[in-house]
Amino acid sequence: MNHLFPLPQGGELLLRRYPRSAQHGLQAWEAADEYLLSELTEHHWDTEAPVLILNDAFGVLTLALQQYQPTSINDSRISELALIANAHDNQITLSGSSLTSLDEWTGPTPGLVLMKLPRTNALLEYQLAYLSQIMGPHTVFIAAAKAKDIHSSTLKFFERYIGETKTSLAKKKARLIFSYCNTSKVTSQLPTPLVWPLEGTDFNIYNYANVFSRANLDIGARFMLENLPRHHAGHIIDLGCGNGVLGLMAMVNNPDARLTFVDESYMSIASAELTVKKNLPTEVARAHFLVNNCLDDVSVNSAKLILCNPPFHQQQAITDHIAWQMFVDAKRVLSPGGELWVVANRHLNYHIKLKRLFGNQTVVASNHKFVILKAIKTS
Repeated sequence: MNHLFPLPQGGELLLRRYPRSAQHGLQAWEAADEYLLSELTEHHWDTEAPVLILNDAFGVLTLALQQYQPTSINDSRISELALIANAHDNQITLSGSSLTSLDEWTGPTPGLVLMKLPRTNALLEYQLAYLSQIMGPHTVFIAAAKAKDIHSSTLKFFERYIGETKTSLAKKKARLIFSYCNTSKVTSQLPTPLVWPLEGTDFNIYNYANVFSRANLDIGARFMLENLPRHHAGHIIDLGCGNGVLGLMAMVNNPDARLTFVDESYMSIASAELTVKKNLPTEVARAHFLVNNCLDDVSVNSAKLILCNPPFHQQQAITDHIAWQMFVDAKRVLSPGGELWVVANRHLNYHIKLKRLFGNQTVVASNHKFVILKAIKTS
């Protein structure tokens, strides 16, 4: 795999995905990144004003435009780490700043805004509402994505929140979106978290825009809730917690335990924290919330139980390396006798990975679509 990204103005960047331990031949940029940077050579903007870059998965746009000291806005801790690692590999000192998807913008009106289209319309809507509050009539705004991901409904979001919108011709199956700020348009309020009741309980689950299965309880989590372990004491981790529904019910089922909610998404952790605070306000002291790449830097032998509903994609690429890292980290963090519980689609065959890593695994429950597996750290 060629990891050298050609810059339109000449030169190259060495770019790799993160984490480095699991490349799987996947490239750290898309044709849309190349198209966007090439298009910029045809545009003029106020170079004294801030440059904003949204959803730069592995840092290619941010590194290519370092001369403008860009601000990178992202919801992903893994994307932040990828940018840092790729900057180090290219001997680039990052001169801009980083904001999470929930941070406020306190700077002047941006001169240039670049966006890689997010994976969900919910996050797109949130980010466009955010931009409507900070962009001005002279802000140059260009978004980029695979052509197949840009629909008429997508463009309606840009028109609703920003103003007049048009698209480029497709090039290498990528397309650009140009949107022009309508000064007569009233700035939009940020969408509030989506809230829905957890059936069979008096609880409500809170979901910011970038939470997986934000509109309802995903069927894997539902199956895990039906078989959730009880009466554990000590430290329990909800790994890849999303909106925190598994950890919330683990707090209820294990009143002597303390819970750590871990996810690489800032919006997921904010959702989990809101879910716990709204439903178990007197129990918040038992909960800790951590934005992290799996279990980086979590102490060895520090957990008695880890619950995991692992993803099988990174950005838009289907891959199992995140699940494998979760399992490896879980083994390190569990104390001897500690248990890892995993819910997953049956066809993913995680039982093979767990047996290889832990030397054991048992099926706790299964149905036609999902399986819950348990592995015990024996030493």
